[in-house]
Amino acid sequence: MDIRWEAMFNPEVAKEAIPKILEGLPWTLGLSLIGFGLGTLLGFFVAVARLSRFAPLRWLVQAHLSLMRGIPMMVFLFLIYFGLPYVGIKFDAVTSSILAFSIMSSAYISEIIRSSLQAVDKGQWEAARALGLPIASIYRKVIIPQAFRITLPPLSNVLLDMVKSTAITAMISVPEMFQKAKIVGGARWDYMTVYICVSLIYWVICTLYALGQAELEKRLQVY
Repeated sequence: MDIRWEAMFNPEVAKEAIPKILEGLPWTLGLSLIGFGLGTLLGFFVAVARLSRFAPLRWLVQAHLSLMRGIPMMVFLFLIYFGLPYVGIKFDAVTSSILAFSIMSSAYISEIIRSSLQAVDKGQWEAARALGLPIASIYRKVIIPQAFRITLPPLSNVLLDMVKSTAITAMISVPEMFQKAKIVGGARWDYMTVYICVSLIYWVICTLYALGQAELEKRLQVY
């Protein structure tokens, strides 16, 4: 095997590629944060429904969880973007990406939230009910603040995974970082250098998020 080490990384190409790749940064961050926010909101209601005593609602939620955890993200994204138009429902690439990330992440996030809600001591529930608090106030003032500390590390992992998963939206022409990297790599005929650059940028983003998570955990532990 004859490896061309000199072709591994070209600083000149990297210097040109990085600014072009960073043009897609707002799309990468926007898609991941919006998808994560909507997925968390939906995931909370899915988690509460999973804990419901109404059996049909639990079965419906379990079907949602099974489907979302069993379908690859790219397949689900293509189903929304390319499949739904066949039945008369059409979304643009960005909307399709947000829907795919939100719906699929809600399955994983709901399980994180459900387990954290169940991890809160039952005495907290009983004390809140004894005070006559309505269920909405029990969740908002008693249970969720305690459960949040438990959910933080696994939720951060979901967010990091979503940041990396935005790369697949390049397949439906969303102008995020990987799409920009493909364009520059094709123009300069040097995919190796360009893909190393975009990999390092993803790594920096995820590292910054991880540092933010660690700092927030530290503050919550003090609280």
